[in-house]
Amino acid sequence: MTTARTADPESGFAELAGQHRRELHLHCYRMLASFDEAEDAVQETLLRAWQARDTFDARSGPAGSMFRAWLYRIATNICLDQLRRRARHPTAPTSFAEVPWLQPYPDRLLDEIAPAADRPDEVVVERETVALAFIAALQVLPPRQRAALISRDVLGWSASQTAVLLQTSVAAANSALQRARVTMAGHLPPRRSDWPAAQPSAQERALLEQFIDAHERGDVEAAAAIAARDIRVTMPPYPRCFDGIDGMRPLLVRAFGPDRDGDWRLVPTNANRMPAAASYLRRPGDREFRSFKLDVLRIEDGAIAEITTFGYSRFPQFGLPAIL
Repeated sequence: MTTARTADPESGFAELAGQHRRELHLHCYRMLASFDEAEDAVQETLLRAWQARDTFDARSGPAGSMFRAWLYRIATNICLDQLRRRARHPTAPTSFAEVPWLQPYPDRLLDEIAPAADRPDEVVVERETVALAFIAALQVLPPRQRAALISRDVLGWSASQTAVLLQTSVAAANSALQRARVTMAGHLPPRRSDWPAAQPSAQERALLEQFIDAHERGDVEAAAAIAARDIRVTMPPYPRCFDGIDGMRPLLVRAFGPDRDGDWRLVPTNANRMPAAASYLRRPGDREFRSFKLDVLRIEDGAIAEITTFGYSRFPQFGLPAIL
């Protein structure tokens, strides 16, 4: 493999770094919970890497893995700097409404991240590590604990690798990890088996189809019938949270009732390894359906347990058109 030292000053380095761009973006997304901020962090990572390319010593280990770890260290430090400057994290969030910077991640981009034959140290993107609940829970952790947990429990790095990443001792890195695990245990399912399968199941896809059908027909009762009694609806970055069928019903009446703003068309998609639907609204007098919102569904026990609604500004990342 071509190393950072021997690569052509322009195309060689760009190609080598570009192999890791998408996984670095996901790493920064886990740290920051924002797709847009992760994009900025990756741009800064690649710029700093280019500026410091002469400091990378490929002789210290296998060129591919060492270069990747070097990029991760730069990206992590950039994220830590951002988190320190903003000093924002929810102390004990009870809903996504308390994480207003939370943004969805398109599955079509997650699918681009896969172990390559020449990069066997990379890991598959598993569903629980990108689920909205996991991303939101990470935001509770102090920045260094967050980085330690992602390094060990998501990336599968060793204690010594994590210590190098955080520029600290192995003991300090292990201590940060243990504190992070205790905190996360209070916000996530206690057993790995409680997480859903790696991809949306047939049942989840069927419920998504029913969700889309109910919306397009404007059927309030059909929409309520596939929702859990304790369903929760949030709309980051807005702080409002709607709990239970009774709490959600006014939303359904406003969207589907006689005074609604128009007709709906929904397109199925996936976000954070969860079923989702992109909604388009055709207002009275308009001939076209225009992008409106993105609903991400969490399904439990055969019903929709949670709907997280994002704005249409996310559509380009999902490869969705602005108009149908």
